[in-house]
Amino acid sequence: MLVAFSISPGSADEDGSVSEAVAAAIRVVRESGLPNETNAMFTNIEGEWDEVMAVIKRAVDVVAARSNRVSLVLKADIRPGFTGQLAAKVARIDEHLG
Repeated sequence: MLVAFSISPGSADEDGSVSEAVAAAIRVVRESGLPNETNAMFTNIEGEWDEVMAVIKRAVDVVAARSNRVSLVLKADIRPGFTGQLAAKVARIDEHLG
């Protein structure tokens, strides 16, 4: 399965930034060993349901340790039997772009 998700604390630091808390969440994802990528809006992660959801829960937990409120946006592509889709889906689109 592929999951695109975004985690943000409910309150920002004194400068209005949430980047420190978001970085802590992304660190959890990167240390998980699962295929992942981060862009300006979301982090994408690929793996089996239980392992992906466990990583997302740990990422939420590290943000919750910094803020008493956490926002989580999650979108999942559940396609049993398929792996390597983090890159393969983009490659299929690129083929059509020529």
